[in-house]
Amino acid sequence: MSVAERGPAVARTVSLPVPARRPSPSPAKAVVVIAPLSLTIALGLWGIRRKNTMWGDESVTYQLAHRDLSQIWLTAQHVDLVHALYYAVMHEIFGLFGGGLLTLRLPSVLAMSVAASGVGLLALRLAGPRAGLLAGLVFPLLPQVQKYAQEGRSYAMVCALVTWATYALVVSVPHRARWRWAVYGCTMLLACLLHEFAVLALVAHGVTLVVSRVPRPVLRAWSVTAAGVVAGLLPLAIRSAGQSGQVSWIGGPVRLRYFLVAAVVGVACARAPLGVRGPVRLSVLAVPILVLPGLLLLIASLVKPLFVDRYVLYSNIGIALLLGAWMDDFHRRQQSSRNAWIAAVAVLAALVPPSLALRTPQSRSNDVTAIGATVRKEGRPGDGLLYLSGQHRILTAANPEDTRFLTDLALAQDPVSSNTLAGVELPAQDIAARMLEFDRIVAVRTAGAHSPTNPQEEAKTNTLRRHFHEYGTTHVNGARVTVYVRDHDPSPKAGPGSSSPGESGGVMR
Repeated sequence: MSVAERGPAVARTVSLPVPARRPSPSPAKAVVVIAPLSLTIALGLWGIRRKNTMWGDESVTYQLAHRDLSQIWLTAQHVDLVHALYYAVMHEIFGLFGGGLLTLRLPSVLAMSVAASGVGLLALRLAGPRAGLLAGLVFPLLPQVQKYAQEGRSYAMVCALVTWATYALVVSVPHRARWRWAVYGCTMLLACLLHEFAVLALVAHGVTLVVSRVPRPVLRAWSVTAAGVVAGLLPLAIRSAGQSGQVSWIGGPVRLRYFLVAAVVGVACARAPLGVRGPVRLSVLAVPILVLPGLLLLIASLVKPLFVDRYVLYSNIGIALLLGAWMDDFHRRQQSSRNAWIAAVAVLAALVPPSLALRTPQSRSNDVTAIGATVRKEGRPGDGLLYLSGQHRILTAANPEDTRFLTDLALAQDPVSSNTLAGVELPAQDIAARMLEFDRIVAVRTAGAHSPTNPQEEAKTNTLRRHFHEYGTTHVNGARVTVYVRDHDPSPKAGPGSSSPGESGGVMR
């Protein structure tokens, strides 16, 4: 064979690495997209009703999304501005498909399914088809992902947007087209407008680019895009800072253990020689988005407690990428696939108990459906109704029938007409006077919570202590419902129009 004949063969050998960086064949992409999508939808639909129960935050979504857009905007000026866009989106969805429990939760199922496909495509691009499929299938199996895929809140949508913004970032690095950076910026901005703490993913992206030592034009393009995202978020951040009382309930890190375990496992996986394709390595992308958002919230918590696991739900993108790539590497290094199958079955078996638990009403911190039903059961027509504190009025607002025959003793203006979440309460002296007009009062308080120290709440507790005694208490998930009776009358009569005192429910568990 002559030198001339051997030339093309050498040229083909040199060009072998180039196809490795091209997009994978469409069949592999289709599997990586469809398999995680299907699994996430199946897991999301499994037990989605949770026995037709709803918890407090979902109840807020349910109530506000049923208001007009103008009312949502006016309410957001007083409270919950950070979720105003999400409520507006859900209002439109309710208008199209009805305002039931399934409609409340299905958008989260679909959003998490889209996120799972994005995780798969990220891993495919960075580590190959098998890693992509494994990462995409691992993502919906994560307990935190299963939980928030079935909640009527914004976190699943934010996770999906951050996932696809991350994919847009990875695609933009080698191509450098302006429209790609525009797509990345718009997706990140939308995620931040749905929940402000999505901006922490932007920090993780910046660290990834710096560690990857991308060319200066790429870093400059990202910097300009990131500045645009921050500028777009700034008005919302400034306005919502005045509503910091919305996170005053956070006394310390909420469910920190999951984050710590995921971070440790993810960093351990990153030490393996994971597949490398393109200018951004999988571990350099996954570790920052897994660790940095939560770490930054923990640091901020030294000044004001802010860490709640769902605020950085998108950090699960990182652990799914790392586990998928690590399993791919483990499979390649094993002479036999027997060990891999045994490990996979063991992990799936371990996931069954938490997966079952997440689909029960007890898996959430409260159950407003049970609270409302208890109020309806323990109250009698004409009884007084009292919330300790007034902001807990949202716990029974999802179903007005539960309190229809009771008189809200402290309410001056209802939540809808006052453009608030819990309504406006009467002055302290008026509340005390109204309480003394009733022989029975049904009081609702959250479990383990202390009433705020304001005149209205002090009037409620002082009047109950001086003029009433506890007749019976029912403990439900997240709250206590107590019936109080006037001291001057040993029989537990209801207020005006009361029925026989023998109908009392007595002391409950």
